[in-house]
This record gives sequence, structure tokens and C-alpha cells, in this order.
Amino acid sequence: MLAMPSRHRSLALLLFMLAAQVLLLAVQIRSPAQVRLIRVWAVEIVAPLGRVAAWTTDGIGGGWSHYVALRHLRQDNEELQAEVDKLKLRNAQLEGRAAEADRLATLLAFREAHAEVSTLAARVIGGSPDSGSHIVFISRGSRDGLRRDMGVITPEGIVGKILAVFPDTSQVLLLNDRESGVGALLAGSRTQSPVRGSGDPLLGMEYVSNDVKISAGEAVLTSGQDRIFPKDLPVGTVVTAKPDPHSPFQQIFVRPAAHLDRLEEVLVLLSRQEFVPKKDAAAEVANTPGPAAATPSPRPASQPVDHP
Repeated sequence: MLAMPSRHRSLALLLFMLAAQVLLLAVQIRSPAQVRLIRVWAVEIVAPLGRVAAWTTDGIGGGWSHYVALRHLRQDNEELQAEVDKLKLRNAQLEGRAAEADRLATLLAFREAHAEVSTLAARVIGGSPDSGSHIVFISRGSRDGLRRDMGVITPEGIVGKILAVFPDTSQVLLLNDRESGVGALLAGSRTQSPVRGSGDPLLGMEYVSNDVKISAGEAVLTSGQDRIFPKDLPVGTVVTAKPDPHSPFQQIFVRPAAHLDRLEEVLVLLSRQEFVPKKDAAAEVANTPGPAAATPSPRPASQPVDHP
């Protein structure tokens, strides 16, 4: 070990003695508050270290508290989100039931307004797996008295016809299928012409002369010539009609009156008896002379119909 030079030893000894004297003075001298100076110095030296330690402890403790709080908050948020999802599902179910009640009420009102026509209500329970065909299955079959080529309608208009019948279900060929068609006429001019499906949302009306005036929005009704639907049921409305320069017949596109893309409940026509509006029946009774005008003839009882 190297020996410290005498000059350095003297300086170190001098510094030690000075420090000892300062400490002795600090022990003896008191502050105006009667606190020894050495204690004041000790507090001033230790206090920053204490503050740093306290800040560190508080930071770590606060961080842990925030971490725990965030975990609880995340858990609460997940529980609330799950509850919101349940409420949304419940709300969707209630809205679906309300919409179904409205549809059934409309169906019932239509049947009551046309009680002279024998109909059978049915639910749509499935569709064709072939995207190229427009066929649906309904919840009625041969056990309910259904037969092939019976007409199917909704309160808005015609839907199609029975294509095949099974004991408890039936296939319905929709009006917009390529193989489907209906005898129809223009409500304005009473011009008769078949309406056929094209596989697209719009129907096509064929063999109407270029001389016939047709306006967009004109109603298209059944003509009764197909021996499936009675006369004057809504088929749809004209979207466009324009002369074909290469043919004597117009190009006419018709939007179906029934919502063929969202069928849920339908009515099957059990007979071809025509629908008589109530106002027309009342006018006929009012115009009948004699006692018959005051007492309308009894209406034939309609066949009882079950709910779908």
C-alpha cells in the first residue's frame, strides 16, 4: 500500500479538525427556535431523501391502485356490454313479435273484409336452395285441402300458385320466377295481356300493342283468364312502358304488388270466387227496389279457416 505523503496527511488532518470543530459548534449552537444546529442540518439532509422515498412509495401504491381500479372497471364494462347485448336481443325479439302481430292483424282484417271468399292462412317456412328459382314452402298441405294450381295471395296482391302438394307442406311458385305467369289487364284501358316472371324483381307484361297508351304507375290487375286467380286482384304497378322499334308490342316492366322478397304469412285461395269490395256490395243493396233494399240477402257461409 502506498504511503500518503506528509503534506497530504497534514491537509487531511486539518480538514478533519475543522469538521470536528464545526460539528461541535453545531451541537452547542441553538437556533432561535431552541433547536440545535446539528439537528437542523440533519433534518435538511434527511428531508429530501424522505420526500423522494415518500414520492416513490406513493407512486408505486397509486399505480397499483389504478391498476386494480382499471381491472375492476374493465370487468364492469364487460358486464355492462353483455347486459346491453342482452337488451338489444330482447328488443329485437319484441320488435319482431310486434311486426308479426301487425301482419297478422292486417291478414285478419283482409279476411274479414272478404269473408265471401274461402281462404286458408299459412306461414312461409322455407325457400328453395336453388338461387335460380323462386319457390317457397308453406305450412299447409293436402291434409288441409290444398291442391296444385291454387292461387296464393297477400293483402297487398298475388304471390303465385301452388306448384306441388305434400301432406303437411306445399311448394309455391312465386310470380317472379321464370316459369311463372298470370293473366292480367291494365286497370286504365282494360287491355288484357299475360304478365310473366323474369327471375328479376320486376315482371314483364307481354303482347301489348304499341298503340295502347300506358303511363308509369298504372295498376295491373288479374284478368281471371288463367283460371287460377279471380278477376281484379292486384298484380303490380307499371314501372316503365316504351314502344319496341323491332316489334309491334311494347316493353313493359311491372313491380309486383306483393313483397315477394319478404313473405312470412300468405292466404291460399280455396275457390275462384271473386272479391267484392264492401262499398260495391252496399251500393248494390241500396239500388235494389222494394223490400230487398232494406233487407240484404243472406250471405253464404264461408268455409271455416284455421290460423296459420
